Amino acid sequence: MNIAWKEIKKNKTRFIILGSIVFLVSLLTFIISGLSNGLSQDNAALIKNLPDGQFYMNSDADETYNLSRIDSNVQDEVFSEHKDAAAFSIQMGFLNDTEDKQRSVAFVTSTESNLFQKVNDGEIILDQSLEDAGISIGDVLTNNQFSGEFNVIGFVDQEKYSHAPVAYINMENYKEIYRVNEMQLVFIPGQDKGQSYTGLQFFSNKSFLNTIPSYSAEQMSLNMIVWFLVVISGMLFAIFFYMMNVQKIGLYGILKAIGVKTSSLFKMMWTQMLFVTAIALTFSIALSQGFNFIVPKGMPYDLPYETTIQLSIIFVFIGFIGATLSGIQIKKVEPLQAIQQGEV
Repeated sequence: MNIAWKEIKKNKTRFIILGSIVFLVSLLTFIISGLSNGLSQDNAALIKNLPDGQFYMNSDADETYNLSRIDSNVQDEVFSEHKDAAAFSIQMGFLNDTEDKQRSVAFVTSTESNLFQKVNDGEIILDQSLEDAGISIGDVLTNNQFSGEFNVIGFVDQEKYSHAPVAYINMENYKEIYRVNEMQLVFIPGQDKGQSYTGLQFFSNKSFLNTIPSYSAEQMSLNMIVWFLVVISGMLFAIFFYMMNVQKIGLYGILKAIGVKTSSLFKMMWTQMLFVTAIALTFSIALSQGFNFIVPKGMPYDLPYETTIQLSIIFVFIGFIGATLSGIQIKKVEPLQAIQQGEV
């Protein structure tokens, strides 16, 4: 530990450069992860806010929810076996506000359930983002396919679908707008394994998210960038410590000659790695969490502490692997040979 600290003080510039690079890479990783989580919420908060369970859609819909139609007899069968089940539908559409400006929304309706908002005929509950956009409780909204008017009775927080704010409406109003009588989906909360029903296909929460257009492609792209940056950080540690070790072959030879164990040399390198990583992560975590307060309103950014902790552990682990791989040459150092070819 003492040797490790002395070397850090002696080669401050080198370790500051390494720490700066790790700081920038980890900060970029945290921010991209926050954007990934934010986009995930913006794309599917309606589904992600539901408890674990099983989703059912028509097996002929080719895993496309808006092509699904649940037969009323099958729906009744599900409801008779699961009292907490709910049937619901989602369709993209638009509303005209009081200034006759069109607002893109995801219309949602459901059978009576605690999982979804209950609204009466002619009422509507909107996502909070529309209140931020100027719509208020008591406003009267219209839709070109609806003969009546919608009276705004409330707002809900973080209810988005396909990057559009959710609009809860009464089932009869929904049927009038989209000229349908069947619901698209059935959800059974708390069900660990799917149950077989005639003409229905089941999905877990995670697998159903992947049926949402653009969701899986969007998340896969961002997650690949995150993991690519994590791998880069490991390579940085490996290259840095490899170059340091090459320059210290002679020193390692002398230390081995006077009885210093190879394990002690590895511990010295790990201590330096942990010191640099800890400082870099401290600053990057602070800035990435503070990014929540400076991002423009409406930008989807969400970096939970759980994700931050997980990524930090991964960074330390990758740094440990990179430093260890670079230190394999330490084990091969022969004292006399190292002293002869190295520079003390």
